[in-house]
Amino acid sequence: MEQQGEDREQTSGTAGNDADIASVMGFSGFGKKARTFDLDAIFEQTRRTAIERSQKVTEQREMKDAEKQKRALMRGDSHADKASVSGGKGRPATSSSRPQSDSSSSSSDSEDNSEDELIGPPPPGQLSSRRATEENEEFVGPPLPPGYKDSDEEEEEEEEDDGYVLQRVQLANFLLGQAKMAMLSRRNRKRGNPVKRIPDTHEITLQHGTKTVSALGLDPSGARLVTGGYDYDVKFWDFAGMDSALQAFRCLQPCECHQIRSLQYSITGDVILVVSGNSQAKILDRDGFQVIECVKGDQYIVDMANTKGHTAMLNSGCWHPKIKEEFLTCSNDGTVRTWDVTNEKKHKNVFKPRSMQGKRVIPTCCTYSRDGKLIAAGCQDGSIQIWDRNLSVHTKFHCRQAHVPGSDPSCLTFSYDGTVLASRGGDDTLKTWDMRNFKKPLNVATGLSSFFPMTDCCFSPDDKLLMTGTSVKKGAGNGTLVFFDRLTFQKVYEIEVASSSVVRCLWHPKLNQIMVGTGNGLAKVYYDPIKSQRGAKLCVVKSQRKEKQAETLTQDYIITPHALPMFREARQRSTRKQLEKDRLDPLKSHKPEPPVSGPGRGGRVAMHGGTLSSFIVKNIALDKTDDSNPREAILRHAKEASENPYWVAPAYTRTQPEPVFAEEELDDEEADKEPEWKKRKI
Repeated sequence: MEQQGEDREQTSGTAGNDADIASVMGFSGFGKKARTFDLDAIFEQTRRTAIERSQKVTEQREMKDAEKQKRALMRGDSHADKASVSGGKGRPATSSSRPQSDSSSSSSDSEDNSEDELIGPPPPGQLSSRRATEENEEFVGPPLPPGYKDSDEEEEEEEEDDGYVLQRVQLANFLLGQAKMAMLSRRNRKRGNPVKRIPDTHEITLQHGTKTVSALGLDPSGARLVTGGYDYDVKFWDFAGMDSALQAFRCLQPCECHQIRSLQYSITGDVILVVSGNSQAKILDRDGFQVIECVKGDQYIVDMANTKGHTAMLNSGCWHPKIKEEFLTCSNDGTVRTWDVTNEKKHKNVFKPRSMQGKRVIPTCCTYSRDGKLIAAGCQDGSIQIWDRNLSVHTKFHCRQAHVPGSDPSCLTFSYDGTVLASRGGDDTLKTWDMRNFKKPLNVATGLSSFFPMTDCCFSPDDKLLMTGTSVKKGAGNGTLVFFDRLTFQKVYEIEVASSSVVRCLWHPKLNQIMVGTGNGLAKVYYDPIKSQRGAKLCVVKSQRKEKQAETLTQDYIITPHALPMFREARQRSTRKQLEKDRLDPLKSHKPEPPVSGPGRGGRVAMHGGTLSSFIVKNIALDKTDDSNPREAILRHAKEASENPYWVAPAYTRTQPEPVFAEEELDDEEADKEPEWKKRKI
């Protein structure tokens, strides 16, 4: 922009033009390069010059109006004299005498007006005579009133006014252009350093749980954030609905006891892809309700292309950037599969990465290109394999030694222009690759520790920076968020996030805010009040809502201790005590029936499940209750133990005390019926 200003000054650098512009604008020195502009001084000088010129123009107009009035009066007097002369002769003027008088009057008028109006050589005779006749025809009759203006004079004044206004508009446009150029130059100087656009002045902390936040997802509009972790929970955060307490509005476990590996909103923001530690990916709507669940494949089939779904744990997944119904998953069964939301019973396509020897290799991360035409996967052998989305047989790009074999690359992401691929490896490196020359990496950054199989990397919205997180051991320091310049690959900025590892990172292009998931269960949002929009700025300004307290009494109660019983009101109980009392009542509290202990009866199945025998017992309704006397059941082995004391009695023969009981006097018949072991004394 500064070069354009210099070229403009050089083209208008003649002496005459400089003098004209200097007289108009009020300052000179156009041959020098203007590095800075004092806009206030320029506008003040322009205003003064415009006021002076307007005053001069008004004075000139007033002088011209006065001269024209004088001419009009003189013309009226001359016509009156001519009329009196013709009337004194006593005969009307003939046609032959009229042109002579007209010619004489026109010549006199032309002589008077030639000094003011005619500039240059005189016009031809016919044109002058024609103009004279037209002027004389206009002045036939009574004299013109003072202040009268001809149409030609009005047009000339309007042209002068239009020219003056146009000149002022051009001057204002010129000054406005110079001001814009100065502002753009300042802005370009600031934009020259992309670090100044990192939104890190403010932060908020969202408490997801106590375990690692292993998944982050933000919808395209930036209104909702979803987090998932090693504690199997998925939490939903609404920036517009939260207050400064920063509480999630929903928490659920969509995949039961499986760790959440990846979460991502679709391009329309209406559904969420959930990838967990099991073999079946799930699709949830915005409120967390399940839409579909992918089918599980047959694990006994050798060729994984012949199964309908994955047969082992999932590692990663993402949505197609252009087609809202298609998504991608990769698994430990050695396949990368594409799916369609409208068909949950079978996958769409299967891509099988292979090692150098042609053996099956496990993909650990996968992604689409920005245009959706390519599918990339990072594999356990350290290779990066890229296929055409429509051709699943052979790879289009392949790099065998992209990372150290066995290091499990954790993330692949394409730049916004689609020409560069960034890979985050488990070998503590971050690399960029040119899609036009995929043999060697463009740049390599080392020493970036990574302890998690889903450590992220992503590009900034302007495609000039590359961001990733680092991992630390417990108590060994702080995890950091590191920024690299895309071209030079120099570390230009660093943010210490928390005393734990930085696992997930996300830079939303619309909000211009950075979301980070850490190893200690925190999700942090970094923003700038000036550079960022909406998002976290909506909830930090809202005060916390007060909790609603339940009323202790249902109605007002008047205490009258000395009133008569007939006038005494019943004592009111608080609602809290009444609720506690109702809670103990199994009917009012809808207490569920306890599980059946022992064999099932009364139409209920026992704890041991719904087997065939349980079903038969339930239908036959067998009652196995024991109605025998418990005393007889306990003493049924007492006689045998007393007659043959083998296990217990011999051990206590020496220390066993003699029982002292009151003996009953029995009749002879009862004594005969009494058993022998009772007759004997121990």
